[in-house]
Amino acid sequence: MTRYARQTILPQIGERGQARLACAHVLVVGAGGLGAPVLHYLAGAGVGHITLVDGDRVAGHNLHRQPLYRMDQIGQPKARAAADALSALNPEVGVTPVADWLDPANAPAWVAAADVALDCADTFAASLTLSDACRDSATPLITASALALAGYVAGCCGAAPSLRALFPDLPERGATCASAGVMGPVVGAVGALQAQMALAVLLGLEPSPLGQVIRLDAAGWRMAGFRFDTAPEPAAPLPFIARSQTRADDLLIDLRAEAAPFSAQARHIPPAAMATFTPPGAGRVVLACATGLRAHNAGQDLQARWPGDIALLALHD
Repeated sequence: MTRYARQTILPQIGERGQARLACAHVLVVGAGGLGAPVLHYLAGAGVGHITLVDGDRVAGHNLHRQPLYRMDQIGQPKARAAADALSALNPEVGVTPVADWLDPANAPAWVAAADVALDCADTFAASLTLSDACRDSATPLITASALALAGYVAGCCGAAPSLRALFPDLPERGATCASAGVMGPVVGAVGALQAQMALAVLLGLEPSPLGQVIRLDAAGWRMAGFRFDTAPEPAAPLPFIARSQTRADDLLIDLRAEAAPFSAQARHIPPAAMATFTPPGAGRVVLACATGLRAHNAGQDLQARWPGDIALLALHD
């Protein structure tokens, strides 16, 4: 136990708390900028088992904010490269790497097996899908995001409102690290806060981080936070589905202007044209885009003027 002596000496942890961490199972979705510090600190703390889900590969242009990886790992699946790094860091921690994308078909089983889930993903669809699964199973979710010189971390689900309750309205357009940039230490700081919240949940520390938001503004050297324990859940949230969950009678609509329709059965309708589009029948409409943001916003607009069934689909390719 000498490995963990500096944390077990804390009265909030002790030998009993360390034993709780050793028995814990954590789900981490995303092994990128946020996932790198999260995985380092969870493994370093002695969390017993980590299931790591990420369908991406290590890329050189990401290494400034993903110090978990080495140059000779470029091109390797992130989940497996991260598992190798964590094994070297702490062989007492079991890591199950899953080189796949989280979607509504596989999320419920992964969430059900975990004591806490961490959202380190980089798409709206993955974050909302994970939140929906955690809400349905009452599994605590620690979610975070970082961009440019700012970021936030929040404790959702479990006994707290979901991510949909925290952010009922999504932006019209979503910036990315590729378009807006990001500094590595900002992502590292937010990821460290995310790991701290997860450890607090596993240890049962009070006050609980569930229902709490912390925001970091590295440009102005400020941190702030607020509680959202009473935030109401949306009355009729639009569900995401996996591609495998589409049906033969679905009306498939691809909103992407930058790519050909994802299916021979899909119609290509740009978001601007969706404002005047009315489905011709009463069957389910499936709106698809790359990250889920355009599909979500178009779906909300259609939901306000059409009473039929609407589902959303995020495309990774």
